[in-house]
Amino acid sequence: MTYSVSLGRRAFLGGGAALAAAAGLQPAWARALSHGVAAKNQGTLSGEDIRMIVANSGFTVDGRLGHAVTINGTIPAPLLRLKQGQNVRITVENRLAEDTSIHWHGLLVPFQMDGVPGVSFPGIRPGQSFTSDFPIKQSGTYWYHSHSGLQEQLGHYGPIIIDPAGPDPVAYDREHVIVLSDWSFMHPHMIFTRLKQEGGFFNRNKRTLADRMNDKHDPLSPTDRKMFAKMRMDPTDIADITAAAYTFMVNGHSPAENWTGLFSPGERVRLRIINAATQTIFNLRIPGLKLTVVAADGVDVRPVEVEELQIGNAETYDVIVHPEDQAYAFVAESIDRSGMGVATLAPRAGMRAAVPPLRERPTLTMVDMGMTGHGAHAGHGTASNTPMVHDMRDKSKVDFKVGAGVDMIAPMPMDRSGDPGIGLDNVGHKVLTYKDLVSLKPNADTRPPTRRIDIHLTGNMERFMWSMDGEKLSENPEPYRLARNERVRMRLINDTMMTHPMHIHGHFWQIVNGHGAHQPSKHTVRVLPGGYIDLDMTADAPGDWAFHCHLLYHMHAGMMRVVKIRPMDGDAA
Repeated sequence: MTYSVSLGRRAFLGGGAALAAAAGLQPAWARALSHGVAAKNQGTLSGEDIRMIVANSGFTVDGRLGHAVTINGTIPAPLLRLKQGQNVRITVENRLAEDTSIHWHGLLVPFQMDGVPGVSFPGIRPGQSFTSDFPIKQSGTYWYHSHSGLQEQLGHYGPIIIDPAGPDPVAYDREHVIVLSDWSFMHPHMIFTRLKQEGGFFNRNKRTLADRMNDKHDPLSPTDRKMFAKMRMDPTDIADITAAAYTFMVNGHSPAENWTGLFSPGERVRLRIINAATQTIFNLRIPGLKLTVVAADGVDVRPVEVEELQIGNAETYDVIVHPEDQAYAFVAESIDRSGMGVATLAPRAGMRAAVPPLRERPTLTMVDMGMTGHGAHAGHGTASNTPMVHDMRDKSKVDFKVGAGVDMIAPMPMDRSGDPGIGLDNVGHKVLTYKDLVSLKPNADTRPPTRRIDIHLTGNMERFMWSMDGEKLSENPEPYRLARNERVRMRLINDTMMTHPMHIHGHFWQIVNGHGAHQPSKHTVRVLPGGYIDLDMTADAPGDWAFHCHLLYHMHAGMMRVVKIRPMDGDAA
C-alpha cells in the first residue's frame, strides 16, 4: 500500500493494515521471507553518512522464535551516535513488502524529514530508499521508530545519543543506554483485533465480588463502586495489554536473559533510559540505589534525587547512580504490575541481584475519573492557573458529546503534574513528579502565551475507541492551527481513565509547573486520568506536524491529530 499526502490521513487508519486486522489476517510484510535471526547486540552507527536497512527477521525470546521487523538485523536497532552541530545524511532502504518509515523522535528536523506517512512525507515504498538530510541542532538522549502501521511493536525502534558540541554539564565516568520495550508473540494486528472485540481482553485480574468482600483495604467506597458499575468502568483497567501477552525487555533481553551493564565500584554511571515500548508505561527503580535525574527527553535539568520514577511511552530520562561493589537489579515494573523487565548492573559478569516481587496491583479511584470532589491528593499544584497577559481561548468549553466514541467527560479535572503516577502515591519513598523538573538553562522563549487551546483526550474504553476532542484522525478533523512563532498554551485534559503519553512532533513544550523561566522542556508528557496539564509552546517550525498519544494502539485507533503551523509572509512554505 502506498500512502500519499492527500489521502494519507485516512489511509493511516483505513488502509490495508486495518483491513488485515479486521479480517484477522497478517499483512504482506509479515508473510514475507525472513532475513535471518535478529541479534540483541545492536552496535553503533555514527558519522555524516549512515545507511539503514529495514527487513523482516526472526527474533528469539527465551528460546522461542517469533517474527520481527528490524533495522540492520538487530533489536533494538543500532545506536545512532551523533554530534551536536554536525550534518547527517541517513538513507533508509525498505526490504519489506509494504511501506515503512522512520520518525526521529524528539529531533528538531525539517517537517519533510519527520517521517510520518500521510502527514510529512509519502512513506518509503517496498524496494525503495529515502534519505533524510538535516543538521543536528541539539544534544541528549532520543530515539527513532517506525510510524507505519504497527511495525514498532515488532522491533522497529532504536536509540539516538547526541553528544554536546561543548562540555557536558553532567559529570560521569561510564554510561549505559537502556531501551525498554514490550514483546509479544501474538501478531500486533491480532492484538488490535482482540482489543476491539473486548476492551479488557488482556485484563485477567479484574476484581470480583469475592475480591471486594475479602479486601479490607479496598480503596473504593460502596458509593464509588456503584459509580464505576453505573459507568461500566473497571477500576483495575490500568493497562490495555498486560503480561498475559507481553514479555517486558531491556535492550532486547527478557528478565531470564538478564542484560547486564558492567561498572567499576565508585564510578558515576549514567543510565540513558528510553521507553520504546508499544503500550507499556513503566515504573523504574534500582533497589539499593538513589537515582539522580539529570535530563528529561534529552534536555538537561537541575539534578533531583529520587528512588523511583514513572516513564511513559516515548519519554527518556538520564539518571546518575553511584553503585558499590555489588550487583543491583534494574527493575522496570509495568504500570499495572502484571510483570516487569529486569536487568542487572554489576561490577563483574555473571553476577545477579535478588529481584523484588511484583507489588500489589493498583486500582483507579474517583480522582482518576476526574471527580475531585471525592478527594484529591495533597501537593497538587496550582501553577497551571497562573493568569496570562492575554487569556484568549480557542476552546473553553466541551464541544462534543458523550456517545459511542466518548464514554465519559471528566467533570472536575485538576492539575495532576504534582502526582507521581497511578499507584505511586504511597510507596514509602520519593518518586519523581513533573513539578520536580527544573530546566538547567533558562527557557529560550519566556513570552507569556497569547491564547490557550483546550484539547480533550477522549475515548470509549470498552469499545477501544480513542480520539482527541471526540474526533479520530480517520475522520479528517480540522488541524490545530498556529501562526509561526506564536506563543500558545495547550491544556491537555484527560477525559479517560487511562494515562496517555502525548507527543508533539517538531517542537518541545514547556511544562507549566511553577518554575518560571526554568520550566522543563519535553516532547512527550504523561497526562494522568481525570487530570490536565498545561504546556507552553513556541510554534517556530512551519509545516504539518503529528500530535498523538504514544500508546501505539491508541494512535492506531485514532488518537492522533495534526498541528499546522503556517509560515509568515516571506517564509518558504
